[in-house]
Amino acid sequence: MITRSNLADQLREYQIRSKYDWASVSFFSSTASVNSSRVDVVVLVIWELFILAFLVFSAVSLYFRYMRLAFCLICIGILLLVCLKITKQVKLARKRKRRMLLPLSM
Repeated sequence: MITRSNLADQLREYQIRSKYDWASVSFFSSTASVNSSRVDVVVLVIWELFILAFLVFSAVSLYFRYMRLAFCLICIGILLLVCLKITKQVKLARKRKRRMLLPLSM
């Protein structure tokens, strides 16, 4: 049975979960601003640094004419980018599902 105290508790938990409003720092982000915690932002920046490093190393290996190494590094960079997109979609789906648990009106 839904009571006013249960709704107030759910609202309080929802407000605690969405406490941090960070602008998305991702170049690859599909939305301009996503509510995310500091940990999410740090993980996102680390992923992007790995992708950038693989792209830079592949450019350097192309300069020195190591074609196989450049191809492998580009493939790894693309794989990391795809993994980044998949993890973002999974996290957004979880947030949407959690948001739907909260009743809209009291």
